[in-house]
This record gives sequence, structure tokens and C-alpha cells, in this order.
Amino acid sequence: MPADTTQPLEQATALPARYYAGEAMLAMEQRAVFARSWQLAAHQGQLTGPGDHVVGEIAGVPLLLVRGQDGVLRAFPNVCRHRAGPLALCDGKGARALHCKYHGWTYTLEGQLRSAPEMQGAAGFRVEDIRLPPLRVHEWQGLVFVALDEHVAPFEEVYAGIVERIAPIDLSAMHYLRRDSYDIDCNWKVYVDNFLEGYHLPHVHPGLSKVLDYRAYDTELFHWYSLQSSPLRNSTAIYGDGQAFYYFIYPNVMLNIMPGRLQTNRILPLGPGRCRVEFDYYYAQDEQAQARIAADQTFSDEVQQEDITICERVQKGLASGSYDAGRLCPRRESGVWHFHNLLRAAYLGRADASA
Repeated sequence: MPADTTQPLEQATALPARYYAGEAMLAMEQRAVFARSWQLAAHQGQLTGPGDHVVGEIAGVPLLLVRGQDGVLRAFPNVCRHRAGPLALCDGKGARALHCKYHGWTYTLEGQLRSAPEMQGAAGFRVEDIRLPPLRVHEWQGLVFVALDEHVAPFEEVYAGIVERIAPIDLSAMHYLRRDSYDIDCNWKVYVDNFLEGYHLPHVHPGLSKVLDYRAYDTELFHWYSLQSSPLRNSTAIYGDGQAFYYFIYPNVMLNIMPGRLQTNRILPLGPGRCRVEFDYYYAQDEQAQARIAADQTFSDEVQQEDITICERVQKGLASGSYDAGRLCPRRESGVWHFHNLLRAAYLGRADASA
């Protein structure tokens, strides 16, 4: 499917409705977008000791993260080199080796084949010649990311400047508390589009509008991410004083940062018209932050239900045949424009996918 030509912000329209539908479109995005980007895969608390492992999937590729006996974190396809059986079926702790659940081939935690039952009659077969293919993995601020494609931009380039901008907030000092997941009847990009603008804030989020200052709400664009920020107000019981930082890192990671709290969002396509949003909550270990956890959960649930309702209605509108592509508001929707330009570059296969 051909992509649209990148437009200046003042003349820009949103992606046409046809980009939000169809199995062929989603299959192309899995290859061009998800397989060619850094994907949030776990948090470090799941992978603290040798043999700790996490399973997942990126762009249709089964994924296995495992901490080696040498303390190094590695990522492999969760696929045995024999006949594609799984090496792990679920997350776990303290495994001594990786055992294929199909035929029992066994690998070290570092990915080297150690034994292959009854293979003595296979001419020229040597276990030392077989290793699991490594994937790129990066640990950052307590989070773990994986990239399938070796040509994905360096992680340090993609996430450059975030730690410095939010200082003195220290994400690495926050501790994981819980995950909330929502399955939503909309294309994954509908949810991302909605996140990327505060234009809907006064109309969809009455409670959040009291906490954020719409007049001071600002969007900044960087190479691989955008930042929406606002001073906090009237939020003593929930977030306290300070600044709200809403980071979107292409293509599907969101970091919602408040004083004493990090919420990560991971947007996963389940089909052309359905996605899953995973919210992981992390909190600073101080009395002030702990006292706000219950209030934060109630408030966050309210905001998410409001977003789910509007996103599902937008998906119906996109599928109705009565909409193509509307003009973007330069003041309020530059983040949407930025995201759509990155997508257009990915769709075209350009190497210089810049803002």
C-alpha cells in the first residue's frame, strides 16, 4: 500500500482511514514498524538472577529473555534450532538450562546447544556448531528493550535526553507494583493518535483537565519521540506538585511520568481493529508516593475508560466509509503529525526516518 507524501504541519492531514483497517496493512506494519524498532519487553525486576527468564512476542516472533550464569542479559527467538519448538512456555526464575518442550534439545543460558537426544546417527552433526541467534537487548532505567532488526537505530540515540530532561526524577529508583491490561476495539494507531494530543482533553477528560493546565500544555518533537508536558495543579492527593511528562517513543511505547510515579504503556496490535494496552505502574519508595497509590489507581482507571470509549467510537468512524483524512491542528496535533511522518517513512522503507 503506497504511503502519503509528508506534509508541512500547517498543511497536514491525518493518515487516511484505509491505514487503520485490513490484515494486509497490519502484516506490513509488523514487518516495517514493529520488527524495525526497539520494543519494551520486560522490567529488570523480572530478570535479576541467573536463569530468570521472560517470554513474549514481537512482530510475530516468539521472544525469550534470559539472564545468563555470567550475569549478562540476552534475548533469543523462543524457537529451537531443531524443529521450531518452544524453549520456554512462561516466565520463570532460576532455570539452569533451556529445554525445548518438543524434543528435549537443551541449551545453556547463553544460547549454546548442550545436548540433543539420540542424534548420534546424524552425519556431521555437532552440538558445538549450534547456537540460538542473539537479538539486540538493552537495559535502561529499570526497563528492558529488544530489537529484532540489527539495523535499528542505537538505543542511546532513540531515548537520548529523556533522563536529563526529567531530573531530579529517577526512574531507576522506582519499583514495579502492578500491571493493568485493556483489550480495546480499535486499531493500535487510533490509541497512539489519541495519546499524542491534548486537543481532546477538555472534551473527553473532565477530571484530568482539572489536574493539567491546558493553557500551558506543550508538545515538543524530537527525532524518535515526542514529549507532552504540563504543570500539575489541584493534584495534591494524587500526584503532588511538579510537572507531568508524557513521552511517546516510536512506535508504541509511552512513559507517563509524575513526581514519584512512572506508568509505562505498551500498545500491542491484536488485529486490524483491535489492540491491547498494557499499563505497568512503578512508584518511588517514599511515604509520600505510597500514600497516593490508591488515589492514582482510581484516577487512572477513570481516564483510561474515557480514552477507551472515544477510541472505539473513532474506530467505528474510520470504518464507516464516510471519512477519509481530516486536517490536523498545528497548535495541538503536532505529535500526531510527527508519528504519522515516522510511519510514512517506515512504510516507504526509508533509512532516514526522521521527524
